Amino acid sequence: MNSGVQSSPSGKVDLKAQFAATGISEVLDTLNRELIGLVPVKKRIREIAALLLIDRERKRLGLSVSPPTLHMSFTGNPGTGKTTVALRMAQILHKMGYVREGHLVSVTRDDLVGQYIGHTAPKTKEVLKRAMGGVLFIDEAYYLYKPDNERDYGQEAIEILLQVMENQRDDLVVILAGYADRMDRFFSSNPGFRSRIAHHIDFPDYGDGELLEIAEKMLEQQNYKLDGPARKAMMEYVGKRRTQPHFANARSIRNALDRTRLRQANRIFELSQGPIDVSELSLIRESDVRASRVFTEKGKSE
Repeated sequence: MNSGVQSSPSGKVDLKAQFAATGISEVLDTLNRELIGLVPVKKRIREIAALLLIDRERKRLGLSVSPPTLHMSFTGNPGTGKTTVALRMAQILHKMGYVREGHLVSVTRDDLVGQYIGHTAPKTKEVLKRAMGGVLFIDEAYYLYKPDNERDYGQEAIEILLQVMENQRDDLVVILAGYADRMDRFFSSNPGFRSRIAHHIDFPDYGDGELLEIAEKMLEQQNYKLDGPARKAMMEYVGKRRTQPHFANARSIRNALDRTRLRQANRIFELSQGPIDVSELSLIRESDVRASRVFTEKGKSE
């Protein structure tokens, strides 16, 4: 006799084995190698991956599952790894079966908003078409909204994005990124975005020690290294540069290293009188670092 009560789904699952089988651990390991620090961010990404795994296994075992909302907001200053994390998030979503292809399409306002009537919709729809099956990363998303300009077409792009984020969320994940305070104002002015975003992740600035570690890692990847005095000078450089305008974390460090390598190359060329030991071509010395305007001109950044 049927009592009308459905039997509970049965079965067992080894979550750690499933986690390993998906290849997500490899993605997370890559993220750890790529980015110094950012412990809260990495922890949150791992938590999201665990949620997706649990939801997938619940569905496989016949348990009730509502499709998760996966649109995200990444807030923080420039050079804190937001684009890199977005790329790895796309790979995780693909490995878990939440997006078909797992590619990342990174855009700004200029890629979405047109300059005349009838121009915005085709531009926005073309970007969305390229992003389908993956992740759309919109950097400095708040620039889409310019209420003071009556002739601005950003609102049209916003309306198209909101519709797609709701109706095609099973085939596209949107990540909005930018400065925290500006993103807060953007969400306040566009509540449709806030209601569609489940995961808000803040990217902290790097500390001095982390920035020095980033600098050494960048140099190592190019077969360069700092000698002892140069390492000390670079640490001083980091401390001074962080207090100056337009500092962009790892991005500013990369630019500083490019200029340091330029000075190193010119020093070696000017002083060379014959064959040079190969090790000298890879060694950054103190003078190469301290020639920066950060040390030589008060208030100047380089």
